[in-house]
Amino acid sequence: MKRRDCLQLAPAGLGLLWFAPPARAGAQIEEPLADSVRTALSSAIANSAPPVPDFADIEARLAYLRWLGAMSGRLRRRKAEWLERKEFLQTVWYESRRAGLDTGLVLGLIQVESNFRKFAVSSAGARGYMQVMPFWSRLIGDGDAGKLFHMQTNLRFGCVILRHYIERERGDLFMALGRYNGSRGRAPYPSAVFGAAKAWDFTLSPPAETSPDPSRPREKTPAGPS
Repeated sequence: MKRRDCLQLAPAGLGLLWFAPPARAGAQIEEPLADSVRTALSSAIANSAPPVPDFADIEARLAYLRWLGAMSGRLRRRKAEWLERKEFLQTVWYESRRAGLDTGLVLGLIQVESNFRKFAVSSAGARGYMQVMPFWSRLIGDGDAGKLFHMQTNLRFGCVILRHYIERERGDLFMALGRYNGSRGRAPYPSAVFGAAKAWDFTLSPPAETSPDPSRPREKTPAGPS
């Protein structure tokens, strides 16, 4: 759904308004939640542990670092500071995987929703990177909508909500994305997210086959019986 939403940047204490290019900001619709669903969603966003990557082995860590390097290069134009990029990408990686989502898809959604602006506010009142509607903080949080501008809080809410919609739509990602945007069943928004996600796709190349070191003596194969 195409809308020319105004994005507002308001650093604390400055009262500065900054108008950015339009983005397709979301407007999730408030719906009644069963108690079991509300409890599950509340539990999913409750843990405030920092997104510190944990790896089972060195190969997994190296794969993450290759992903981080590739994504950092692609994001440099939007976030010039390395530490800010690193913290953002690390959190997206952590929260998307925590929710069982494709990280490239989440980055595509953020691009479409807020164009990577932490303090984006849509005309519908959606907030932050993933344009989370304030009613979610009342339904499954502590009621403080101001926390939706906190990076990890916003990304966690957004990822948990998208996972909820995917389950509501029985795995139909097209319909789930439409529900996330408040345009369920219409193509423009899901198509925009799918298109943006291509820019954040990352496939690990298989490790190159190493050639034998000519300086090392070859092991001799024992001769068989003559």
